[in-house]
Amino acid sequence: MSTTDTSPSTHRAPGTTVPSPSTRSSTAVVVVSLAVGMAAAAVLTMLVLPGATEGVTTGGALVGFALGWAVLCTLAGRTGRAQRWAAVPAIAMASTGVALMVSAPSDHTLGVLTWVWPPLALVLAGWTFVQVRRHLTGVGRWLVSATLLVIAVAAAGAGARQVTTEPFAEANRVPGTTVSVHGHDLHINCRGQGSPTVVLFNGLGEFSASWARIVDGTALTTRVCAYDRVGQGWSDDLEEPQDAVTAAEDLHALLDAAGEAGPVVLAGHSIGGPYALAYAHQYPDETAGMVLLDSASPHQFTAIPSYPRDYAMLRRIYGVMPTLARLGLGSLLAGSHLPAKQARPVDDMNANPRAGRNARDEVAVLPEVLAQARRLTTLGDRPLAVLTSAETAHGTGGWTQAQTQLAALSSDVVHRVVNASHQGMVEDPAGAAASVQAIASVVEASRSQTPLASR
Repeated sequence: MSTTDTSPSTHRAPGTTVPSPSTRSSTAVVVVSLAVGMAAAAVLTMLVLPGATEGVTTGGALVGFALGWAVLCTLAGRTGRAQRWAAVPAIAMASTGVALMVSAPSDHTLGVLTWVWPPLALVLAGWTFVQVRRHLTGVGRWLVSATLLVIAVAAAGAGARQVTTEPFAEANRVPGTTVSVHGHDLHINCRGQGSPTVVLFNGLGEFSASWARIVDGTALTTRVCAYDRVGQGWSDDLEEPQDAVTAAEDLHALLDAAGEAGPVVLAGHSIGGPYALAYAHQYPDETAGMVLLDSASPHQFTAIPSYPRDYAMLRRIYGVMPTLARLGLGSLLAGSHLPAKQARPVDDMNANPRAGRNARDEVAVLPEVLAQARRLTTLGDRPLAVLTSAETAHGTGGWTQAQTQLAALSSDVVHRVVNASHQGMVEDPAGAAASVQAIASVVEASRSQTPLASR
């Protein structure tokens, strides 16, 4: 009797090869090594060093990636196919990462280094690719080659950005003026005529140019000033982020030096709201009224159940933003809804590592800012308009109640829900129009000394 061999080998197509055990082992080592490197980089940047300076964050990522190369070098030897060449990228990344973490270089130094490290990274990626072709086979070769391609693209992106991007202040002419205040320059841009003057407080990731639609509309009825806190737009940078009290002192001195007489109407969007509240507490006689545009609440951590978790994630995300922007990825984060001409400076700023640093720093001091804003317990009968984004109210538990609590700060208040997104309150036509109308109502109530609620 004849029998049929049903083993897999008898059904193999002609020319087909089965990976050897050593090849499969090498592939497994590569997968483990890449996973270790990515996990270590994520843990260091997101958990161990959340919100650290750009150099420290970048250094942490490099040390994490170096660990992955070290694992490849170490484990591969146990499979009988040593990959000693992997020690070179491991040592290069580890030494560079530790140097960055220890020295915590300034933005200027990082800018100078960006003329140097991209070509060196490309050389390292090219040399490593040659070693991969010689010593790895199968899927492992393709996985490491793809990793090297990512490194090369990142280096090329950083180099291209460094060569082609003009400094923000050179590419975008300063509107308005800059004034020396407390040893540093602050930018302010005022338009229109009439009183009271409206002062606009930027939200997270915004600066003076973000208010273009609202400035255009408000300047038709009164004087309006958009300004940049330290680290924003055309204002100077400082080594340490400012809290709301220091920012209020800066603004008060800025308005005085610029000849802008008070009292003023304060209008804040997002986290700009707490900065406005802190200013009103510090300078009550200089506050004629207030407009809060989908403002953060001084009680954000307790009024919004999800906010403690959201805040922790913000610290992690904004911690890596400057590094991503320096690699040329900042343009992916830009996307202003303003008209093209007005959007250009906003997008240029948001694509810059500096914008990421400012947002990171303002997130870091936000708990202190909110605590300072809580000191204002009432505006008395001064007019207050609270506009709430319908999108934010629908998507964020506790937001509506927190907005209602803000409205309780004044006995003369209007509180409206606007069919707009959070950012749309400033940048979209419909949302900005509602914001302009609210500002105009508070201005007129202050001028005429008539109740806002009766309008």
